[in-house]
Amino acid sequence: MTGAILTGALVGAGLFLLLRALFPARRGLRSLMAEYDEVTKHGGAAAKAAKAADTPRPSLTERLQKEVGEALAKIIEDRGWELRSTRADLAILDRDYQTYLASKVLAPAVALAFTPLFVALLALTGGVSLMIPVWGGLLFALAAFFFPDLQLRQEAGEAREDFRHVVGAFLDLVSMNLAGGRGVPEALMTASQIGAGAPMLAIREALANARIVGQTPWQALGALGERIAVAELADLASALALVADDGAKIRQSLSARAASMRSREISALEGRAGQNSQTMLIAQLSFCLGFLVFLLYPSAMQVISF
Repeated sequence: MTGAILTGALVGAGLFLLLRALFPARRGLRSLMAEYDEVTKHGGAAAKAAKAADTPRPSLTERLQKEVGEALAKIIEDRGWELRSTRADLAILDRDYQTYLASKVLAPAVALAFTPLFVALLALTGGVSLMIPVWGGLLFALAAFFFPDLQLRQEAGEAREDFRHVVGAFLDLVSMNLAGGRGVPEALMTASQIGAGAPMLAIREALANARIVGQTPWQALGALGERIAVAELADLASALALVADDGAKIRQSLSARAASMRSREISALEGRAGQNSQTMLIAQLSFCLGFLVFLLYPSAMQVISF
């Protein structure tokens, strides 16, 4: 009885929060005026309606993710939570912030919604306490809540390693362009044209946008490094800002930075290879130990039985 009451309360709370996210309270005048200013700044409501007509209608799942994500983003913004590391991880993977927030709520909600089904199935079989599926559902919902964070952190770490590798090659290309007589802005833009991977495209886009908004190339690279949490880009921007007028110093500094990054990358690869070797050795020893136990167990039981 207690398990059924607890399950019903959890499901009811989840449904209430879901309905609150799908049907939020009436918006205030300040929010409406801000949206109106945003629309008029980008060409008016007619242009926005025409753009919306060209886009395909989203599915029910996409609309649900959008509504829940927008509601959660509004709550987080009102609380003043910045979530810088999460935003940086999403930025380097080019993923939507609101979709990520929606996944952290909808996945546990689905897990809790299936808990009554498991309770009913176990109740039909009999002989099993209702608290077992209840606690199992709670643990499963907790795991579903934290799983997107773990997956995001792992994928973002791998993406940053790839980005650092590209930055090292980019520094070599810039140094060669400077040695050929190009200026710093031209050398940066020319070097960014080589390569078609996501990191080089991000660098190229940042440099192209810098020309439009009137920023220096190193300011754009520094802003990109802060947005995706790649310290090497921010350090590069600081170094270029200090010696932007001296091509020889810049060339020497970039070559030294590229060599240092390659050395750190090689050290990290060697450390990872050593760790993998140790893991394989432990697995082999465990397998041998289990095989020895399998061979010696019958003999040991015969000796004990006498």
